[in-house]
Formats: sequence, structure tokens, C-alpha cells
Amino acid sequence: MDEEPNVAELQAVTWTGDALRLIDQTVLPARLEHLEVRDVDVLVDAIRRLVVRGAPALGVTGAYGVAVAMLQAEREGWDRAALEAAVDRIRTARPTAVNLAGGVDRVRPLIGDGLAAVTAEAGRVLREDVAANRAMGAHGADWIARRVSRRPLRVLTHCNTGSLATAGWGTALGVIRELHARGLLEMVYADETRPLLQGSRLTAWELAHDGIPHRVLADGAAASTILRGLVDVAVIGADRIAANGDTANKIGSVGVALACADAGIPFVVAAPWSTIDPGTATGEDIPIELRDGREVLAWEGARTAPAGSEGFNPAFDVTPARLISALVTETGVLEPARGRVPVPGGA
Repeated sequence: MDEEPNVAELQAVTWTGDALRLIDQTVLPARLEHLEVRDVDVLVDAIRRLVVRGAPALGVTGAYGVAVAMLQAEREGWDRAALEAAVDRIRTARPTAVNLAGGVDRVRPLIGDGLAAVTAEAGRVLREDVAANRAMGAHGADWIARRVSRRPLRVLTHCNTGSLATAGWGTALGVIRELHARGLLEMVYADETRPLLQGSRLTAWELAHDGIPHRVLADGAAASTILRGLVDVAVIGADRIAANGDTANKIGSVGVALACADAGIPFVVAAPWSTIDPGTATGEDIPIELRDGREVLAWEGARTAPAGSEGFNPAFDVTPARLISALVTETGVLEPARGRVPVPGGA
């Protein structure tokens, strides 16, 4: 097993020069292992199995994935049509997160300029994401500190939005890290996040490594915890944001938003500007990934539902803009619930 570094310095996605090195998030927290990818089939499978996940990390993966395809094309003698088909497979491996396609699209025009041009641009995608995460952390912490008077703060989050979901530091978890660094944080409530437990396996792992006080709770306990007055603000990430401010995130997010609205506390979404999709008018137009129903019928290979039961397993839900108190990006904070929604191409 690899030595475990400080979690804030972990990189979910790294380019080695001839391979894409991914932290295998399917085996955390029991083991920290890496998967080195040199094959498009392996990469597409890794994306679908959630070896790598999180919208910003998928954007970096998509960009470097083009380089993986180019090297495989050279080894195996593909023509340009076969290369383009392989790149398309990477681009569409998961349909809801717009960043995956965005990362591919950003470097794809450089294929004709060679591998060095593609990897250089992919490296810029990675570095820009880290810088954006740091900026989001500061903007989000500033907004929360102004709007929430209780000290220290109790924050609820959903799914994983930290170093493992990005190129480094994190989006929503980056905001939480910044609050902790400022001495403003009392407790983080981390939803376990069904069906693959990204909250308990990944978020709690990052929080533990950072020494941030936290409790893991069942997704079904989130609303009650909020309504009992145990939470001051909820901060989550996003996989796609429609032009009107509606936001797609891991299934269970909209229930948190509804509870926050009823309790009168802020519901904050932190995501890079690249997550805003100007081609998607509203949340109704966001494609929702349906995962294998067996993920909710069994656990670690053991059937937990009757043999005749069918699984329904949407990976995401959509939170209407009216329920979002603040949308934190690297450029600042927008307030969709007040009618201040993203303007595609704006700042």
C-alpha cells in the first residue's frame, strides 16, 4: 500500500508522462491504491465504476484521457477515425457531469499539434482547477461568515467534494477547509451518500486526515438534523448547473435543500464556473444518469432486497435555483434564490 500523504495534497488525477495515474476511490478508506491507465477501455470503465469521480476531477481526467487515446492509437496503429471514436467514448462515459465533456473538448482541437500540446493544455486545466478551488474556498467562507452569526459553525455536506473530487483542495469541502483554517468551524455533518457511500468512505476520510471534527450520518437523517437546529449552513458541490441556476448534484441533495429552506438556514453550492452549462436552459434539461439497479439491491455482493425486487438508481437529482442561497464560484458568489442567477459567459 502507498504511504498516505496529507490529504489536502492528494491528487486524484496525475499524468506520469505515458499514463494517467488515478487514486482508486472504490477501495477507500481501507486502502490507498493507484490505477495507472494506458488504455481507453480501462479509462472508460474507471470513470463508470467511480474509480475517479467528482465533476472537476472528471474534467482533468477527460483532458488527459485524450492523451491516453493518442498514445494507444500510436501503439495500435489506429486511423484518425478510430482515435476520434475513442475520444467520444471518453467524453460520454458519464452524461450528467458537464466537466468531463468540457475537459475533452478543451484539448481535442490540439490533437493535430501532437501529444505535448495536448498534455500541456491538460496540465493547465489541472492547475486552473486547483487555483479555482482555493478562490472558491475563500469566497464561500467570506459569504458564510457574513450571513451566519453563530460561532463556531456547524456545517452539513453531501457526497464528496474534496481533494478526491477535484484537482486538489476541493469545492464545497474547500469552503469547509477554509472555515476550519479560520477557526470558525465546530462540526461537520457528512451525509453517508447512497448508494456507494462517498460521504462516509471519502469525505470522512479526508476530514479525518485534516483533523476536522465530523460526524457521519445516514442520508435519511439529514433533514431531521437540520430541522432540529443542529446545522447552521449546508454546503454541497455540483456536477452541472443550468443557465437559470438549477443545480444537479449527487442524489439526496435536493432533500437537504428543502430542509434548509424550511429551517431558514443557507443552502450553499460551490462549483467552478466551468460547471455552468449555458446550453442547458433549466434543470429539466439536465440528463440524469441511471446507474445499475443492483447497486441498491445488494451490498458487497450480498443481496439485501428480495429476489423479485427491481432497483431504481438515479445517480443525481436537481435542486431548483429558488432553493439555493448562494452559488460560489472562483469568480465570486451569486444568489440564485434572490433571482441573481448565472449569466452564461459572464463573471
